[in-house]
Amino acid sequence: MLLEDLIGDIALTGARAAQASGALPAFELPVSAPVARSKNPEWGDFSTALAMQLAGSAHMAPLEIAQAIEAHLPADDLVGSTSVTPPGFLNFTVAPRWLAGQVDRIAEAGTGYADLDSGAGRSAQVEYVSANPTGPLTVGHGRGGVIGDTVANALEAAGFDVTREFYFNNAGSQMRRLGESYRCRYLQALGDDVDVPEDGYKGQYLVDMAELLAAERGGELRDQPWETFKDLAEAELTAGQRETLRRVAIEMDVYFNEHSLYDDGTVWQTVDDLRERGFAYDRDGAVWFKATALGGAEDRVIVRSSGEPTYRLPDIAYHVNKLGRGFDLVIDVLGADHKDAFPDVRRGVEALGLDPEPIKILMNQFVTVKGARMSKRAGHFTTLDELLDEVPGDVVRFFLLMRAPESHLEFDLDLALEQSDKNPVYYVQYAHARVSSILRLARERGFTTDGADVTLLTHPSELALIRRLLELSTVIDRVAEDLTPHTLTTYARDLASDFHAFYRDCRVLDEGEPELSRARLRLVEASRIGLARALDLVGVSAPEEM
Repeated sequence: MLLEDLIGDIALTGARAAQASGALPAFELPVSAPVARSKNPEWGDFSTALAMQLAGSAHMAPLEIAQAIEAHLPADDLVGSTSVTPPGFLNFTVAPRWLAGQVDRIAEAGTGYADLDSGAGRSAQVEYVSANPTGPLTVGHGRGGVIGDTVANALEAAGFDVTREFYFNNAGSQMRRLGESYRCRYLQALGDDVDVPEDGYKGQYLVDMAELLAAERGGELRDQPWETFKDLAEAELTAGQRETLRRVAIEMDVYFNEHSLYDDGTVWQTVDDLRERGFAYDRDGAVWFKATALGGAEDRVIVRSSGEPTYRLPDIAYHVNKLGRGFDLVIDVLGADHKDAFPDVRRGVEALGLDPEPIKILMNQFVTVKGARMSKRAGHFTTLDELLDEVPGDVVRFFLLMRAPESHLEFDLDLALEQSDKNPVYYVQYAHARVSSILRLARERGFTTDGADVTLLTHPSELALIRRLLELSTVIDRVAEDLTPHTLTTYARDLASDFHAFYRDCRVLDEGEPELSRARLRLVEASRIGLARALDLVGVSAPEEM
């Protein structure tokens, strides 16, 4: 249970007691109290605005309400002290002895010490990357992948049964253009004088693939149609995309094939169902979705006059499929270029009689890469593999996650290549390596945590570190609820900073203070668990040596 929830329950118990005593009038209390971490350390660890929330019902000043609640708070080992500040905040300081006792709990619980059960019994599907199989993954795809994978990690930590899914956009005119382009490149590799179609794919990757194909197969494919080349290119590019994702520790549970929605008739059944419900009509030879009937600014074409669907139609069909699989939560991690289309997908689901509420979107902005070594790559990186050839996967993953998804990200290549604690990910990993080093040294010198009395942990740096360790549950909850995965990188850096401060201020292994050394060593063990868990949630390794 979150510390905020525990504090809220204590505050509500005080409010009920105040009502029972007559200090507050009788009225219905809320089921929970709003609690936040205090911005000012002088106000304690947590503050609640419950008194302001109750002012209208109580017909009293918030300050009086807060004072009445404080006077009737129950005794609890969690609470060290309380105070009231204008205009009516009730503040709580966690008791140092209770804080110290959490070190044993963390050490005994292990890596799941901060996990929650808010998602227990519920399933979530997170769709991310979902690149077309027409080329290598870009750095932008990488950002979406890291964001989605980290959200999935946090949802699992919150108790959800999570499915990680890649929507494989392998249908439509883009695949024809891919097949035709690859065929032309293959013929060029054989020496034929042919041109790639004007609307074809002209990247160097197809030239390289075609030259290899020509070397391996010779001219045996010269008379094959574009469909053959489409299948060959799709298979190779798909395999390449999967390998690229593995380089940033991303493994999908499901690769959903868009073409399957055509093969089983789902796409065309979706059109029929929309017609039947009055949300699809014909105009100028095309089929239109009546988005305006559901709040859209304009109706949208879902089948062109050529008979080819627009991308909105299979997207609607795909989301119907998602909901049909029984997911309680569906999260789409999409690039900013999908911003305008997504509302129509939700409207399409609603038009088909389904509740679109479980469908959430997490939009991520574009990435640019800057740095002194950029000139080696003709001024910019275009693919995720090119970036990974320069920068280790751990660093790429951490850096791609450091800013809020909706913010533009500038990837600082020079900082990413810095092999010191100036590099944010190395700063956190160094903390874990230092923890591991302390524990190795302790074993060599015969120090153990047997019978450790953690109540001896009273130094401000010790208590600050424990507070930070306990904060991980709150961060997991926020990521799962608000889809803010970047806060995990911030937390990891803050935890590393608090550990370094503790190590600076408190001597861990002191033969003259064996009892205190055992207690501090116990805190080091708990810190290793917290640092490793934070890095694991971000998808980054926790090295024992650096």
